[in-house]
Amino acid sequence: MTRTAVIVAHGGRPEALTALAEAEEAFRAEGFEVIVHPDEPADLPSPTEHSLEGRRLPDLAHADIVVVLGGDGTILRAAELTRGSEAPILGVNLGHVGFLAESERDDLRDAVRRLASGDFQVEERPVVDVTVLIPGEPEPVQGWALNEATVEKSDRSRMIEVAIEVDGRPLSSFGCDGVVMATATGSTAHAFSAGGPVIWPDVDAMLLVPVAAHALFARPLVVGPGSMFAVELLARSRVSGVLTLDGRRRLELPQGSRVEVRRSSEPVRLARLSQAPFTDRLVNKFSLPVVGWRGTAAADAAGANAGEGRA
Repeated sequence: MTRTAVIVAHGGRPEALTALAEAEEAFRAEGFEVIVHPDEPADLPSPTEHSLEGRRLPDLAHADIVVVLGGDGTILRAAELTRGSEAPILGVNLGHVGFLAESERDDLRDAVRRLASGDFQVEERPVVDVTVLIPGEPEPVQGWALNEATVEKSDRSRMIEVAIEVDGRPLSSFGCDGVVMATATGSTAHAFSAGGPVIWPDVDAMLLVPVAAHALFARPLVVGPGSMFAVELLARSRVSGVLTLDGRRRLELPQGSRVEVRRSSEPVRLARLSQAPFTDRLVNKFSLPVVGWRGTAAADAAGANAGEGRA
């Protein structure tokens, strides 16, 4: 049976077009049928007014693998386009940091070869479901995010006033520039730049990070997979807000709106070619200084020397 590879490429980069031609050729040489999509297909149906689900590709029912040529933003677009598909996503980094990408541009042909031979693992990354209740609207607006759901002010010159809730109980209220609610995957994205901690991907948790909060207690919060965050845009807020999901899907939030975020039952599946620990990914992607580290061998040697001295 013919296998199918879907390629989503960043359409605005010349290097992406070159990589696209190479990936398409490599997959066809391995016997794959290839479906190519730009990262922003113009012919897909738009979401309804009561949905933040985003656009989806119509031809993924029998896809075996999705390859993304671009940076993290393109991978997030591909996650939206392929939502609901069982096909794992492999990112080939053409961007700067490329934290979600598994392969680099120079390794593209080898990545295709390994995908074709089944030499990869599938990692399921938790996603959050987002429900928005807007005053005067009879139906809630539904959405989801792989990285984060962010509530921000619509006017740069003013703060929004919000109340924070965890598991149905109020925790605090304050003025701020915004609130980021992220998955472990998203902890290295917007939440990280706002001062939140890095959460290892195997930790099933959600993270809430206030942005420039005018409050004594406005620290990042980490909760378990069964918890729910809620952010209410208080009626006393002098400006409205904006909800953004993964930096892509936006919704205006009038005063009195409520945003609920909980763990989804439908993860995003990522293809992994390397068994390297997440610590190594952090070091490589952020160019962290590790010069001078000697590891357990040095510690063992130091302990042995100390023992000899006591004898």
